[in-house]
Amino acid sequence: MNFLRRLPTLRLFLFLGALLAAGAAAAAIAVTATSGTGGPPPAEPLAQAVHDAIGAGAPEGVSARVVFSNKLLPSSDLFGNFSSALLSGASGRLWLTNDGHGRIELQSDAGDTQIVWDSATLSVYDASSNTAYKVTLPQSSAPDTTTASPGPTLDQISSALTNLAAHANVSDANPDVAAAQPAYTVSVSPKANGGLFGDAQLTWAAANGVPLRLAITAKGDSSPVLELKVTDISFGAVASSDVAIPPPAGAKVVDLSAPASSSGADSTDNTPVTGINAVRAAVTFPLTAPASVGDLSLSSARLVGKGALLTYGDGLGALVVHENAAGAGGLPSALGALPKVSLGSISARELQTPLGTVLSFDSGGVSFVVGGSMTNTDAEAAAKAFA
Repeated sequence: MNFLRRLPTLRLFLFLGALLAAGAAAAAIAVTATSGTGGPPPAEPLAQAVHDAIGAGAPEGVSARVVFSNKLLPSSDLFGNFSSALLSGASGRLWLTNDGHGRIELQSDAGDTQIVWDSATLSVYDASSNTAYKVTLPQSSAPDTTTASPGPTLDQISSALTNLAAHANVSDANPDVAAAQPAYTVSVSPKANGGLFGDAQLTWAAANGVPLRLAITAKGDSSPVLELKVTDISFGAVASSDVAIPPPAGAKVVDLSAPASSSGADSTDNTPVTGINAVRAAVTFPLTAPASVGDLSLSSARLVGKGALLTYGDGLGALVVHENAAGAGGLPSALGALPKVSLGSISARELQTPLGTVLSFDSGGVSFVVGGSMTNTDAEAAAKAFA
């Protein structure tokens, strides 16, 4: 089985978004060293470059030096004791084994961070708060290992890229050099409804097909908002002790795994509760759900735990609204240091980033979290429809 396919797929979470962006990128980086340096590789069609990458051999294990940059937040000081390497940016080391275990260690003056994962769990230890955050990863069916999979053909890859190009702008496989390796870089950007999102950039080694850099930019700015890149790489067996570092004794442990009841399903038959009428009947508070907000129409409604998740519009530029009974749960208390803004007769806490804006406020006995990949002006105007 290809080494990359045995690594877990991580998701980006709103809470500690920068933290989990790093975790997701770490899970994707299975880097292989070669002894050579040199210039960029020959130009190749993107489909051919991807086909070669998928068919490349896999190392027994990986060690690498990495640099993580985070320009997403206006200031890590906003979070007080929650400042960490993941909020301020840092450099560190990465270890991976060929059975899906990995560890990333980031070091900075703001505090060290350890990210450890296997096929079932992800654990992130933040030294600045002496807290370990744990997440249970989604599980998939075990792959069939009785027959060898040849992987997708060149025609199948070309067809998939054609389908992707109907929704996104996809660049060529641009010859590049990364971590002293001849490499290719591709960028993908939305064609419509992209909000403040610019593009996502991926660089992989030409000889090995392994990712060496992952970056995300904001619209109108070529500088990465988030970036994880390999600066030095080697391969070979990795000791299990290098990827199984437990949190220190006495560390606070916070389980961020979603309980079974939070999936938006009815408690008796696990049927998802969707649609505005069904959600309105299921919640215990007065649901505010206008048919449209500005020029965005209500596109979905879903019960999430005891609250409601509403989506207006579609694509990356959609507006997302979460409503819950006041006091039943909202943004973490650490975000209470965020700036206050006025929404008419009430005030809200606002997190403004290059990729979007999130506001949290209470009104009429209901707690609201309103956000989207939009400017603070547009997000505040949308939030007033619920205030």
